[in-house]
Amino acid sequence: MTKRRTAVVTGASGGIGEATARRLAAEGFEVVAAARRRDRLDKLADEVPGVRAATLDVTSQESVDALAASLERCDVLVNNAGGAIGLEPVAAGRVADWQRMYDVNVLGSLRMTRALLPKLIASGDGVLVMLTSVAGLVSYEGGGGYCAAKHAQTSMTETLRLELCGEPVRIVEIAPGMVKTEEFSLTRFRGDAERAERVYEGVPDPLTADDIADVITFAVTRPSHVNIDRMVVRPRAQAAQHKVHRVPSTT
Repeated sequence: MTKRRTAVVTGASGGIGEATARRLAAEGFEVVAAARRRDRLDKLADEVPGVRAATLDVTSQESVDALAASLERCDVLVNNAGGAIGLEPVAAGRVADWQRMYDVNVLGSLRMTRALLPKLIASGDGVLVMLTSVAGLVSYEGGGGYCAAKHAQTSMTETLRLELCGEPVRIVEIAPGMVKTEEFSLTRFRGDAERAERVYEGVPDPLTADDIADVITFAVTRPSHVNIDRMVVRPRAQAAQHKVHRVPSTT
């Protein structure tokens, strides 16, 4: 009996990661939902057949190695764990924030890729998905640390595709624009809910976590000879980082 393909999704305790775990399970994958918040993962695993919880901190090599050792196989890796902290200009940038963003977005993806790449290759048809951002393509004021981290992640993705040419692994980059999730902006503004909500104020229909999970699943389920190099996904209201349509409030 052929075993189901296994997909590992990091940062799966909420937002895009959780939505992706749900979608891939619905597509028939055995999904390893990995993140730090085990209580949320256990709830997800209880709700969705085909999902199992795995405690993971992508900033810890020991944690990453333990997860890799626990897997019999890995056909898909979704490097989703990431995030932004702060919106200060570079001149006022906080080194600790920049270090954290690099450790999670860039080095976390490196740790996971190094640990699971042998299993992706051994699968004979592996897919490595890197969740980057339009911030990795075009910089914006106040986004210095996050843009730098996402540019690095984009560069890593492009380099992997060159280095793995000829291997049975597809390298996919998904670069979302404005996505409204429960925590992204809240984390960026260090828990200031009012400030976080203003990011999306007046924007008709920003993207949702399910929208991004949809395009990840599309890329992963293409025939094995089809590689989606990069998919940039924005809401219709966002033409660019600095060009967003907002509807004036009527109150």
